[in-house]
Amino acid sequence: MNDTTFDYIIIGAGTAGCLLANRLSADASKRVLLIEAGRKDDYHWVHIPVGYLYCIGNPRTDWLYQTESADGLNGRRLRYPRGKVLGGCSSINGMIYMRGQSRDYDQWAAITGDARWSWEHSLPYFKMHEDHYLGANELHGAKGTPSKVVQQGQSVYHQTLRHRNAGGEWRIEKQRLRWDVLDAFAQAAVQAGIPATDDFNRGTNEGVSYFEVNQKSGWRWNTAKAFLRPACYARPNFEMWTAAQVSKLHIDTQSDDSLACTGAEVWNGKEQVQAVARQAVVLCAGAIGTPQLLQLSGIGPAALLQQHGITPLADLPGVGANLQDHLQIRAVFKVKGVKTLNTMANSWWGKAGIGLEYLLHRSGPMSMAPSQLGAFTRSDPSQPWPNIEYHVQPLSLDAFGEPLHSFPAFTASVCNLNPSSRGTVNIQSADFTQAPLIAPNYLSTDEDRRVAADSLRVTRRIAAQPALAQYQPEEWKPGTQFQTDDELARLAGDIGTTIFHPVGTARMGRMDDPLAVVDSELRVRDGRGGLVRGLRIADASVMPTITSGNTNSPVLMIAERAAELLALHALATGNS
Repeated sequence: MNDTTFDYIIIGAGTAGCLLANRLSADASKRVLLIEAGRKDDYHWVHIPVGYLYCIGNPRTDWLYQTESADGLNGRRLRYPRGKVLGGCSSINGMIYMRGQSRDYDQWAAITGDARWSWEHSLPYFKMHEDHYLGANELHGAKGTPSKVVQQGQSVYHQTLRHRNAGGEWRIEKQRLRWDVLDAFAQAAVQAGIPATDDFNRGTNEGVSYFEVNQKSGWRWNTAKAFLRPACYARPNFEMWTAAQVSKLHIDTQSDDSLACTGAEVWNGKEQVQAVARQAVVLCAGAIGTPQLLQLSGIGPAALLQQHGITPLADLPGVGANLQDHLQIRAVFKVKGVKTLNTMANSWWGKAGIGLEYLLHRSGPMSMAPSQLGAFTRSDPSQPWPNIEYHVQPLSLDAFGEPLHSFPAFTASVCNLNPSSRGTVNIQSADFTQAPLIAPNYLSTDEDRRVAADSLRVTRRIAAQPALAQYQPEEWKPGTQFQTDDELARLAGDIGTTIFHPVGTARMGRMDDPLAVVDSELRVRDGRGGLVRGLRIADASVMPTITSGNTNSPVLMIAERAAELLALHALATGNS
């Protein structure tokens, strides 16, 4: 940490930060610093797909957050995992590759007034970093097939990416196992009116299929592997600090009374280090870390900041507001006459066989994503688009981290894709080492409670189809005694859990939107009609509305857009 002046400082080496570091450091004239509060991803369970079981709830790889108690969850608190390791949540998540629905991005374009966020304009940025196992086509990218963004771009930035052969780093593969009970569930879903699909990522994800996953030959493929190794590590203009937590941004008041972000204070475990940015600081700390750091730095709701003795520099009430997340409701069905993981893993011999299969073939249960089969459909026929998602698993347990049940069973978890409930992330102290207060406010609207009740009825309808009859499914949890809307909604509060998709806490919007934190080019507003120079955000916090599916892949698209915006801004201002 001798020379601490850089062109770009990226805070957070997670999903977005790793891609952003790759793209910005491609220009050898730019010094790029990537800062990560966690450790390197050299923990073996990060790389074995089933290792998420040992990474979530582990202080080596997880921030160990908890939510506040929620009325909608009948007073319960939830564990709230966030990756604290190189690769961030891509090192501990479910590895599911999912973009959402085209309408999500068209809605972002409408909210921001910027057509560049529409599905049509976002698709090329998804394809840019994809390495799809089926190769490149009109919907997917692949290594060795340069994207149109790189091919057609005429700027120095795009020329640099062409020279570096950038693109195609993010591997997407089929899963390396199948289960008879999941095949039967898929057939039952079709019988219940959900069409089969071979691609969830074509703009509409309606249908049932096995999920595609971010793996490579049976190993987890996190963003550190994809974007940092070996490319960034070989670049003399790239520097990375791990086990280094940013405590505060440097926000200076200029002679014209405008604000500028000039760097950050970083705690390296021994001392505070001042890192200086010549061009920009980019927050990639996620939907929890980003609003926390903004608030600690004097950017956020003025009353909250004053409450904790922090001088408000930019009064932005939207910082920490608009928290959205997907709440899953897990229904467990006992079955007979079919193999499930419960019975495979209930003996030492069974566990040894599972380990041997992975050792020899990189397949079997140790190569499993947490959920294997997915389905998207409508909670009731009046819904204009698929508004619920299923994660179906050939196993069951009381709660995440608990032992598997002794009886054969499958779990069908269902979540509302577009919740209307909104929560908050707020600091509880000016001490950067204290976790913020996370209050998702699940099931706080009548609409969300109705969708929860209806989605459980859809689950029961699927389980009652002929395709599953041979396995005699019996609803073990929640239980058929719960039937009315009120009973099912209360039940959802009793058993609902997060699937770890927090977004929206520093959302994009038009300049006249009082709750927008960033503009459509991801620049942080100053609360006075202008911008904080040199400060941008590129992570899930900028999503104005949550995507209709798993959120990791949309974050990569946001980071891809952010890298281009930063590079083109540097060219336009003569800082190239």
